[in-house]
Amino acid sequence: MLPILLLFSLFILLRGHYYPGGGFVGGLIAAIAFVLHSFTNGTDDTLKLLRVHPSAFIPVGLGIAALSMFAPMLVGQPVMTGLWFNEPFPVIGLIGSALFFDIGVYIVVVGVVLTILFTISQYSE
Repeated sequence: MLPILLLFSLFILLRGHYYPGGGFVGGLIAAIAFVLHSFTNGTDDTLKLLRVHPSAFIPVGLGIAALSMFAPMLVGQPVMTGLWFNEPFPVIGLIGSALFFDIGVYIVVVGVVLTILFTISQYSE
């Protein structure tokens, strides 16, 4: 079930570029996938699967989102101006700085939700 939900969360992340969805909803679905895994296998096994504590995801996601926000300044544009590649990528389509911002949000949401829920789970054990 975990791989299917993670693939679906990535689909929602990429689909959210043009339709409802995006980093927040995709991140919630990915977090739910790991929470369901922890329900069936235990929190410790899920943490071993992640290899790093979910709280480490938060600064990584914030960094990616911040870089995507300030990247336009490198080409003389105002902060948070959308930058787009000229050529579409197969399956994904046009890629721009908004996608990287969504990826940052996705990672932050996964980190925050899993940190909160795993902390509660470990405290109650």
